[in-house]
Amino acid sequence: MPAADSTRLTRADGSPIRVLAVDDEPSLTELLSMAMRYEGWEVTTADTGIHAVRAAKEVHPDVIVLDMMLPDFDGLEVMRRIRMDQTTVPVIFLTAKDAVGDRIAGLTAGGDDYVTKPFSLEELIARLRALLRRAGATEPRSDSTLTVGDLTLDEDSHEVTRGGDDIQLTATEFELLRYLMRNPKRVLSKAQILDRVWNYDFGGQANVVELYISYLRKKIDKGRSPMIHTMRGAGYVLRPAR
Repeated sequence: MPAADSTRLTRADGSPIRVLAVDDEPSLTELLSMAMRYEGWEVTTADTGIHAVRAAKEVHPDVIVLDMMLPDFDGLEVMRRIRMDQTTVPVIFLTAKDAVGDRIAGLTAGGDDYVTKPFSLEELIARLRALLRRAGATEPRSDSTLTVGDLTLDEDSHEVTRGGDDIQLTATEFELLRYLMRNPKRVLSKAQILDRVWNYDFGGQANVVELYISYLRKKIDKGRSPMIHTMRGAGYVLRPAR
């Protein structure tokens, strides 16, 4: 099985990426484990929601592959419980091909990505690699701080503040905000944002950009002078608050 690309990803300190794979189909988790271990990653598996929550507390994964349908409770509840302790761990959902509602629910609840069953292992690995890079788990920190108005983003610690108030973001929200802050006062189209933040064609799901912009507005702009603006027909722009 070929690796997704010639560069083997590791954590920033050089240790193996830690993945938690959650699915109640033993044959699928075996295939997932094989593919991920080929990448040099450490894989922990779970077949129920309870086991997944327990495993996450033990291994502190860098990324979670999570089936939406589990015997005890669904993937959304698993993510909710895990993120009570690990607030920013990225999650990629596995959903049934025709379960459009599950995909929308997963993204709306704060999931970072999804793949539909059946899927190719190569596609999943590519998505995971992109997600890990977005989360900053694979790169040495740059000690760079971005500042726009009273909003600051620390690329070293992944801390975000506005007016001194801490703001908790998921991996995808962080990467989206970083892209906006690296291009202040510049109008960015949905296509540009999809290409930079998600790194692949979202198959017509460009409304995912609108969804994540709305998440950022609730966390960045709520109760404050707005910084994220919609330029109708053109895209989005981040400006210092007036």
